[in-house]
Amino acid sequence: MSQLKPIHVPVRLAGRSKRGLRTQFGALCYRVVEGKTEVLLITSRTRKRWIIPKGWPMDGRSGAQAAAREAWEEAGATGSALPRCLGVYSYAKVSGPRKGLPCLVAVFPLAVKKLHANYPERKQRKRKWFSLEKAAQKVAEPELRAILAAFTHEHLPAPHPAGDDGAGG
Repeated sequence: MSQLKPIHVPVRLAGRSKRGLRTQFGALCYRVVEGKTEVLLITSRTRKRWIIPKGWPMDGRSGAQAAAREAWEEAGATGSALPRCLGVYSYAKVSGPRKGLPCLVAVFPLAVKKLHANYPERKQRKRKWFSLEKAAQKVAEPELRAILAAFTHEHLPAPHPAGDDGAGG
């Protein structure tokens, strides 16, 4: 299996571009059980599709920290966020005030240490662990499927023991 190479996300992608493209940060929440990598997916609020936690940039937080905060709010997952972008994928928002808005999501790995029962969006979403192969089948975005299919935790730096979950919660 080939090694994952870090992808640099240019600063100009953060926020809004001239074409209306918006950047979000997503968390690929993972754990290793009996030598097998599992990925935590959540359902979207309105259409109940399987997705990864993701959200808008946050003042004072890096992309990895913002992704970790979304993992906490949307999935109740906390752990060690790694500042290595695994890749990017695009989608168009289909609901809410930003309907039809094109988005580019930079995906950061988060080694999950704990799943909390009480978290902000627990009543709005379901969450479930999947194998990498099953997760890739469940998500709709082809580029996210490719990120999941290529993911391997073995080539990531070891998470810091204390973790930098960026969740603040």
